[in-house]
Amino acid sequence: MQTHVQRIAKTGGPEAFEFVGTALPEPGPGEVRLRATAIGLNYIDTYHRTGLYPIDLPAVLGQEGAGVVQALGEGVTDFAVGDRVGSFTARGAYATHRTVAADQLVRLPDDVSDEDAAALMLKGATAAMLVEDCGRVEAGQTVLVYAAAGGVGLLLTGWLKAIGATVIAVVGSEAKASRARGAGADHVILHRDEDIAARVREITGGAGVPVIFDSVGKATWQASLDSASPRGLIVSFGNASGPVEGINLGVLSAKGSLFVTRPTLFHYATTPEARQRYADKVFAMLRSGAIRAEIGQRFPLEAVAEAHEELEAGTTIGSTVLIP
Repeated sequence: MQTHVQRIAKTGGPEAFEFVGTALPEPGPGEVRLRATAIGLNYIDTYHRTGLYPIDLPAVLGQEGAGVVQALGEGVTDFAVGDRVGSFTARGAYATHRTVAADQLVRLPDDVSDEDAAALMLKGATAAMLVEDCGRVEAGQTVLVYAAAGGVGLLLTGWLKAIGATVIAVVGSEAKASRARGAGADHVILHRDEDIAARVREITGGAGVPVIFDSVGKATWQASLDSASPRGLIVSFGNASGPVEGINLGVLSAKGSLFVTRPTLFHYATTPEARQRYADKVFAMLRSGAIRAEIGQRFPLEAVAEAHEELEAGTTIGSTVLIP
């Protein structure tokens, strides 16, 4: 059968995408064929497109999507034709139909829509990993969250509030400040108008914060160092402004024996059971009202270049969903 995909043959800007039709073979052993119903857009997709995170080319991008099982390969017993499923660790989601390994799939519950699942799975599982397994945030701690009105940022804020943490949110505009407060942020810093570290010290009575979730990277590295409390943890999990380079370990000592980690979800969600567990945690948080899908914009799959442009320009709010 035919599928239509957004493919890149070389790294570059959004113009690198080609929307092409191609033959899709029948699923092989351990594989299933999916019809996509909704596709999530994530910042990691831009890293693959630009080459910041190298991948083999040509390639179909996209880490996250929801769909319906259309056909089963030999040996697949955990799913049936017609099942609603999602994936957030198997690249290639920018497609109307795709073949994927069955062990990469998670089941979608009846009370979660395809669009909400596509908007939440990767970002929500990332939030779960960051808060619970990486940062190990405890009730009563104060946590600094950058880009708190973005897709992951809003989820982090809601998740942290649900477990009893105090959230200091960093955003770029009053509109985004309002969204961060709506997600539960206790304090908001407008980074274009205020010194981040100075405000963090003011809010915390000079103590700094024990955990920092920094998705910005290069532009905020110094502010993160200056905002951490002694023995604090900086979780650098994104490169929106470029990668952090030339880290001087002596500075970590001078700033208070700090810890730094650069985690990726794919080193935590390493088994089918772990992937389903993360997905179930996300859907449970959604049901509780602690987090929302917050779909700020939708684009047809054909317009993925425009979606990437807006994401990189920082003009998107919440999550972006591509509609095949």
